[in-house]
Formats: sequence, structure tokens, C-alpha cells
Amino acid sequence: MIGTIVNTCTIIVGTIVGTLLHRGIKEKYRSVLYTGLGLASLAIGLNATISNFSKSEYPVLFIVSIAVGGVVGTALDIDGRFKRLVDKFGHRSSDNQGQPSSARLADGLATAILLYCIGPLSMLGPVVSALKGDNTFLYTNATLDFVSSTIFASTYGIGMVLAAPVLFCWQGMFYLVACLSSTAVSEALMAELLIVGGLLITGSGLSLLQLKDCKTLNLLPALLVPVVWFLLKSLF
Repeated sequence: MIGTIVNTCTIIVGTIVGTLLHRGIKEKYRSVLYTGLGLASLAIGLNATISNFSKSEYPVLFIVSIAVGGVVGTALDIDGRFKRLVDKFGHRSSDNQGQPSSARLADGLATAILLYCIGPLSMLGPVVSALKGDNTFLYTNATLDFVSSTIFASTYGIGMVLAAPVLFCWQGMFYLVACLSSTAVSEALMAELLIVGGLLITGSGLSLLQLKDCKTLNLLPALLVPVVWFLLKSLF
């Protein structure tokens, strides 16, 4: 777990550094950062999805995942609950676009969590660490997350530190599953998760660019559909 602990700590440190920079950044420069983060999210999300299409054993599974996950997430109102939770801690003032800063923080936090958690390094890293004791993937991911968390915090503030415990639990889950069963997290399952996760990151990018409010958090249950599918497949 040392690799995951290091990865989590780099996000916390990066957030602190970014928050210190946040105080000296003018609004027009923050607007540029919003746009930059949105474009980066689109590129990362589309790359994750497209590059894993050829590895998919069930080409229609991601469509079913998005559909089922979206319905479940909307019924649970995950996006609304999350934004109301952030609203309790965020500032209630509005920016020059008339949008509450707490809503901005919620969008930024949702995007950061997806970027930190959905990726080959973040998902394969804990598995390799558990099976081989090699933390190279996680240390590399920690370096990338330090830079990303600094940029996010310089734009959205200290509230971005809430992404750190989410990453710890996410990677900890993969580590624990790999320790219990070396075959539970297969390459086929990883490919399906990356396809769906890439779409979620793309949706977050569209929200940051204010092109379409995809309510990405309502789609989070879509990540469970491939897991359930592969579990049922192994049983029958």
C-alpha cells in the first residue's frame, strides 16, 4: 500500500501548493484554466475510450453500462446530492458568469476524482503492487497527480483536497481485490472499465467547457456494470 499512500500524499501536497497560488490568480486567468482543464479532460477521456475499443471482448457492453448506470445514478440523484454536499462547504458567492462558486467546485472536484482514479496507472498500479510488490506505476501516477492537483487547486481552491481520500479508497479496493484473488482483475475487465471511465471523463470535460452539463456523477454506477457482468460470467 506504500505506493497508494504516496500517491494520496502527493495530491494533498499538490492541492496545498495550488491553493497558495490560487490567491494570486486573477479571474480572467482562472477562466483560461477552466478552458484548459476542460480541453485536457476531453483529450484524456477520448484517448482512454478509443485506445481500449480494440481490447474489448463485448463491444456493446459500454453502451449498456452507460444506459443502466445513467438510469440508476439519476434515480439516486448522485450529482445533485454531491453538489448539495459541496455547497455546504463551498462559498455561496457567484463568479462573473453568474454561476455559484460551489457549483464550480463541484464540477472541478468531480473531474479531478475521475482523472485521478480512471486511468491505466491508477487502476493497474495497485494490482501490480499487490501481486509483485512493484510500485513503479503508482510512483509515476503520483508525479502526474501532483502536477494535476496543483493546477486544479490553483483554479478551484483547497476544496480539491477531498479527492485524496477518494483516490485512496479506489486504489485500496483494487489492491485488496488483487491480494484476495490474482485473477479477479483481468485485462478484459480493465479494458471495459477504461472505456466507460474514458466516456465519463469526456463528459466532465464538456461540463467544464460549459458545452453540455452531462451530470457525470449520475453516470458513475456505469462502472459497476462491467464488474457485475464479469462476475456473473465467471459464475455461469
